[in-house]
Amino acid sequence: MTKVAIFIADGTEETEAITPLDILRRAGIEADLVSVKESSNTITASRGVVITSDRNIADTDFDIDSYNMLVLPGGIQGTNNLKATKSLTDALLRFDKEGKGLAAICAAPTILSSLGLLNGVRATCNPGFWDTLKAEGADLVKEEITVISGNKITSQAMGTSVSFGLAMLEYLTDRDQALDMASKICYKL
Repeated sequence: MTKVAIFIADGTEETEAITPLDILRRAGIEADLVSVKESSNTITASRGVVITSDRNIADTDFDIDSYNMLVLPGGIQGTNNLKATKSLTDALLRFDKEGKGLAAICAAPTILSSLGLLNGVRATCNPGFWDTLKAEGADLVKEEITVISGNKITSQAMGTSVSFGLAMLEYLTDRDQALDMASKICYKL
């Protein structure tokens, strides 16, 4: 069974977390919304929306066989809170070593680049962080809103959330399923 963990923290950009979650669940992929707050499943997102996760990080097993992909939504405060969660950054490093999927949008690709996971990898992010991504070794792609490069998916910002979710679906299944989903939700892929 294919399974994805989407991490959220106070300050996470709502749309960047919920849109991919919705797309994956519509496609029948098991997707957990995971709060990085060890004592709570509730976060306050970047626009004040309160989100209750399926679980929190303290109650989640990140054994390499537990998930096929780890997903990082953006939002500046949310990105900082995700980056400060050692158990999450440790899991990202383990998953990358095993070739498992990693996906990040907006400011969150800088988490991957700060860990050295984007060295020489085609990647994008929010234009406000292009210099950071490039300085940390990524092969920066400005012209594409979402980039799939090996086991990594990166995307530019809230407005690219549908493309980001469909790219995850394509990575986890195939292009035909992503195209079918795009058609069902009236999105031109």
